[in-house]
Amino acid sequence: MPHERLHCLVITPERTVVDERADFIALPLYDGELGVLPGRAPLVGRLGFGELRLRRGEEWRYYYVDGGFVQIKHDTVTLLTARAIPANELDARSLEAELAQAPPPAVTTEARQRQQAQRERQRAMLRIARKLTA
Repeated sequence: MPHERLHCLVITPERTVVDERADFIALPLYDGELGVLPGRAPLVGRLGFGELRLRRGEEWRYYYVDGGFVQIKHDTVTLLTARAIPANELDARSLEAELAQAPPPAVTTEARQRQQAQRERQRAMLRIARKLTA
């Protein structure tokens, strides 16, 4: 019996970023992380922001995804997200420089929450970018 693989699709409003087969997929949900193997039960979930990992054989691919939704059905994993960036397109130095700059003080609670969320996203991108340089 041939080894079954998952079909992973990552779709943004602009384009399809990923359309490939994988043996294992790990993705960020809003309340944790989900690992997916072939044969998994169907699921619809809300994505968080963070690292998407795809493994095919011994090779790993990394992406940053920025929220959205995931559907798992018949060994197809479809992520609809506002933004997906391959790890090799993330610039660790630029992200470090952005994080080093202190943002202007937020006036409202809502503005503070937006600033905090933005910095958390930058930190997540930086962690992914550093994987390629480690």
